[in-house]
Amino acid sequence: MALRFSANLSWLFPELPTLPERLEAAAAAGFGAVEAAWPGNCPAQELRAAAERARVRIALLNTPSGDQEAGELGLAAVPGRQAAFRQALEAAVHYARAVGCPRIHVMAGRVPLGTERAAVAAEMETTFIENLRYAADLLSQEDMTGLLEPINNRITDPRYYLNTPHQAAAILKKVGRPNLKLQLDLFHCQIMDGNLSRNLEMYFPLIGHIQIAQVPGRHEPDSPGELNFPYIFELLESLGYTGYVGCEYAPKGDTLEGLGWLRSYWESRGLQHGGTSKTAK
Repeated sequence: MALRFSANLSWLFPELPTLPERLEAAAAAGFGAVEAAWPGNCPAQELRAAAERARVRIALLNTPSGDQEAGELGLAAVPGRQAAFRQALEAAVHYARAVGCPRIHVMAGRVPLGTERAAVAAEMETTFIENLRYAADLLSQEDMTGLLEPINNRITDPRYYLNTPHQAAAILKKVGRPNLKLQLDLFHCQIMDGNLSRNLEMYFPLIGHIQIAQVPGRHEPDSPGELNFPYIFELLESLGYTGYVGCEYAPKGDTLEGLGWLRSYWESRGLQHGGTSKTAK
């Protein structure tokens, strides 16, 4: 079965100022789904209306980052911020419900400034597990899935708490909730661990969402870099992956012009624009 791709509106179509405009552009480019980190000031009704007009699904949103002026990037693993985490989670659930989004990336957050990672690792894990159990219970009431995404601390964010799929898998096991899954961004995974084929195979039962970008430039999958995406796409197909593949990369130029890799993928699978079968009526 061919893969399904989701346009990340926080990264793609930056030439357009609003999320509804970016969503409409993604639909015109053939995407059947979109995702976004934070909807910002876009009212849920506007985003949902745009999605319904374009017949596009909203596949993924993030929990709020917290106090950005204080350098926060998520709250789920940050000691002392449990009340703020619950408030942020409830806001994310409310927005996701309003736009019809079934998946929420529960952002772990950063190691607090002025502290060493090793000194707070145990406390942060305890906080993370406690908050994730709360999140799983709340999300289950909405039939939603919570996602954990490891973010590399070598290049992108040196202080981010959750860094590898191994760490995420261990935490998911300790939390023990079926509606919590792994969000595997292959850009971060390659930087931290490489070994993508084995990691995809090993953690496949845990994966609820995948994101892609070339390494190291974080541009289009067919831009120069370390990753062989035609092989990776074939591997995901062979594993039977039916979730979305989120396109979370920085276009090198015009977004639409940079989507040749996606058009080539569809053509190679005998699909027409939008990834639908050429024989479909």
